[in-house]
Parts: sequence; C-alpha cells; structure tokens
Amino acid sequence: MNIGKEVLNLLKEEITEVEYNRYIKHLNYDLKKSNANLAIFYAPNALVVNWIKNRYTEKISHLFEIKSNAKVTVQITLKNKVETKKTKQIVEAKQSSSLLNTSHSFSNFMVGGSNQFAYAAVKSVSENAGNVYNPLFIYGGVGLGKTHLMQAAGNVFQDEGKVVIYTSVEQFLNDFTRSIRNNTMERFREKYRKCDVLLIDDIQFLSNKEGIQEELFHTFEALKGDGKQIMFTADKHPKKIAGLEARLQSRFEWGLVADIQPPELETKIAIIEKKCEINRVSLSKDIINYIATVIESNVREIEGILSKLHAYSQLMHIDLNLEFTKNVLKDQMNENRENLTIENITQTVAKDLNIKPSEIKSKGRSKNIVYARRISVYICRELTQNTMPQLAKYFGMKDHTAISHTIKKINELIKDDEDFKLKIDELTNKITSAS
Repeated sequence: MNIGKEVLNLLKEEITEVEYNRYIKHLNYDLKKSNANLAIFYAPNALVVNWIKNRYTEKISHLFEIKSNAKVTVQITLKNKVETKKTKQIVEAKQSSSLLNTSHSFSNFMVGGSNQFAYAAVKSVSENAGNVYNPLFIYGGVGLGKTHLMQAAGNVFQDEGKVVIYTSVEQFLNDFTRSIRNNTMERFREKYRKCDVLLIDDIQFLSNKEGIQEELFHTFEALKGDGKQIMFTADKHPKKIAGLEARLQSRFEWGLVADIQPPELETKIAIIEKKCEINRVSLSKDIINYIATVIESNVREIEGILSKLHAYSQLMHIDLNLEFTKNVLKDQMNENRENLTIENITQTVAKDLNIKPSEIKSKGRSKNIVYARRISVYICRELTQNTMPQLAKYFGMKDHTAISHTIKKINELIKDDEDFKLKIDELTNKITSAS
C-alpha cells in the first residue's frame, strides 16, 4: 500500500463514515508525480476538489508529516483541468447546498404516527425527483423534523450528482436584495432556476413581502416547467400564511401538502434512545421516560437536554439518576402552577382521553369514565391546593374518603404499571407546560 492510501486510511478513522464515503474515498494518489515534499491527489470533479481543499488539505498534510517525518504540500486537483459548464454550475450550487447537514438522513429519522405520512412523502420524492408530489410542502411546529426530512432528501439528491439548492427564505431574500443592488439579477436567476432541486425552509416568512413573492413565483414556474423538484417547509398550512399571494398559495398546493404533528410518547422515547446512541450518552430507562414526558413537542430540545445532563454529570462528578435529572431539568418543566384550576386540569385530561369534561364529573361508572375521573382527581390533588372535600364536591364523589381511596389506587397503578406512570407524567407535564 502506498503512502497516499495509508494517509487516507488514517483520515478515515478521524471523520464520519458519510463524509469519507461521499468525498475522501474518491481520491486517487499519484505515486509517480508525488515526491517527498509534494502529494498529488486526483478528484473526480470540481465539487469534490473544492470540498476537500476547504476542509481537509491541512489535515492530510499533517498526516503525511506523521507518516514521513517531512513537511508535505498537498495538492488536490482534477486530472483533466478543463471544467465543463455543468461542473462550474455544480461548484456554484455547492455554495448553497453546503448548508445541507450530512448527518440528516432517512435512516436516523424516527418515524411514528405523528410524522409517518410526511416521511413517506419525502422518501417517495427522494426516489423519483420531479415526477411525484411536485412541489412537496411540509408544515408543522418548531423542532418536529421538517428540516431533517428536507435535508435527508437533499443529501440523497446530492449523492446522485444533482445540483441541489437548499436555502431559507431569509437567505433567498438576502440574495435577491443583493442582486438588485449589484445589478446581478441574471446571475441570481441562473443560480435558482438552473438547479435540479430547490429546497426552501420557513416559507411563512414570505408573508407580505411582495417583491420576493413575485420572484419566487417565476422561479417556481421555471423549475416546474423543466420538471425540477421543489420542496418547501413552513410552520403552517399554505392557506393559513397571511399576506401570501393567491397564485403563490395555489402553486404551493399543486403537489402535496403534508403535516407533521407533535410526536406521541412512544416516538419521543425512541428519539431519545436514538440520540443517546448517537451522542454516546448512557441513560437509564426511567430517566429516558422522564425526559420524554418533560418535552411537550419540540424534539429539537432533546440534544440540548442530553448535553446539559452530560455536562452537569462530568463537571460535578455525579452519576446520573432520576432525582438528579429532575433537579437539572426543573427549568425545562416550566412548572407555573399558581394559575392551575380543577377545571383546566379536567379539560386537559378529557381532551387527551377523548371524553367530555362533564362525563368526568358525572356519576357514570363505565370503565373509560372511571379511568379519566381517577386520573383527574390524582393530578388535581398533586398540582392544586384544593382539599379532599373540595375535590369530592367537584367530582361528585361521596366524601374525602372516596378521594383518598382513588389516590391510593392511582399510586398503586403507578408503582406496578410503567406505561400508566408514563401516562400520568405526560399529562402532568402537558398541564403544567400549558399553564
């Protein structure tokens, strides 16, 4: 094995598998033209040349020095230096597509009932660009995975050699404004209308911006007419974005509009377990379950929480346990309880369990009503200052002994049934977060 290959093998151990397979493994070391002070590598295209030059030339040089004990100048170049127009377009497009996060892939996106439809739609588009669901419009709240899905598709397209533009509305607007100021609109349009795939995040920020809406409309028409794939994300359905031109709204709805809902408890647990695996953080099941109940919807918080726990544990030399975790994350719980009432607790429980609040207060003895009533009583006792007689009066129960019996029953279920405990914790945190 020549020294060039040995150095690349050393580099492989220090970078991600994705980056190695996407870029480094395509390098060929020129044994004949290289010497003790010069290492020449050939790359298959200008995109790879520029990417490696910007990120790894110094690192490769350092590894050569380790292997040969000599200062080596590393040269990354094309074997044929005559670049085609297409290659130049790819290099220019790379300046925008470099915003793609290579760690965002379909394989590490946790699929659950709340996001299954959106996942299937984006996956389908990634396998058949320009031919199905064009445009694809994904909407949902903050931190639910819209950008992850979009960039996962972008990474697939980029691996296939397509010219991918990934940008936010803010960046699109900045480029547009700069082009008008510098009289370079032709270059702007060449960039955004000649790509194979256009991915734009946070479309809701187009609201009431007439000039940029006009430009995006014509960009859309040009790309759609050429059969190029377009994908958008937003925090709400196109119909609910105020200040959006009707013709642009209709274009957003031409293909497919798919939403992502807040994840259910099981999905949140799966996401946390996956993030622990990726970040090499070891947490017990009870801590993972607790974190899942603390996070209401924004799953982007998970990595921050894991980093916070890990930092506290390392800096304070404390083993992570449930009590310690609760103390560290007390600000995450947002426990603003002084405004909580029996009424809003009962309404939240009723909505979650799909029954009427009036049924919880009734004399009904059906299994689902008794179940909801017991949970409501328990959470009201935990989160409010109401006495047992006051709770008995509100829920139409005989007296304080009935309340005491209910609370005892719930405590037994919490102790014996892990799923039931999780349900109580999730409802408790949902109520306190909404207060």
